[in-house]
Amino acid sequence: MVVNIEEILEGGLELDKEIPSELLDQALLADGKGTGFRARGAPRLAARLTKVSGGVLLEGRLSARLVAPCKRCVTEVDLDVPVDFTLNLVAHPAPGSGEAAEDKPGVRAGSFSLEEADEERFDGRTIDLDPILREQVLLALPVTVVCEEGCLGLCTLCGQNLNERQCGCERKPPDPRLAKLGEIKLN
Repeated sequence: MVVNIEEILEGGLELDKEIPSELLDQALLADGKGTGFRARGAPRLAARLTKVSGGVLLEGRLSARLVAPCKRCVTEVDLDVPVDFTLNLVAHPAPGSGEAAEDKPGVRAGSFSLEEADEERFDGRTIDLDPILREQVLLALPVTVVCEEGCLGLCTLCGQNLNERQCGCERKPPDPRLAKLGEIKLN
């Protein structure tokens, strides 16, 4: 989704659009490696773009419905992941203007200061929201997903889902180095 800077008037620009689920699927694939999350339906974006000195302030909320496997028992878990973000979009300096990071002494390409952490660059005429949305979705994903806090997981020996029923396996298999001690009869 591309926004022209000319569309942002004095009072700002309000967006309320359904995002194609393909965009979310691309983000969740993470360069083909997969995150374990899958999209369930198309997310909805509500955003406000406001011109500020030298750039654009982007405030957005994206509600994504996702499915992921439980970390303990591997059953599918439905998640509503709220993605709230505020970014300062800064016009990227024109090549050869002497403002590029490569032209500044002591500044390496790819480095940034802490004050610039919430800044995104754009070409000065259009803002492509797709990479911004992909990044924000990935940052909002939970580290772990469990179906319920008391999930018992899977049996490490037979694979039975212990939330459904107990399997009867001995949880701690005997150490094979001490197996002969089990044959000793004490009378």
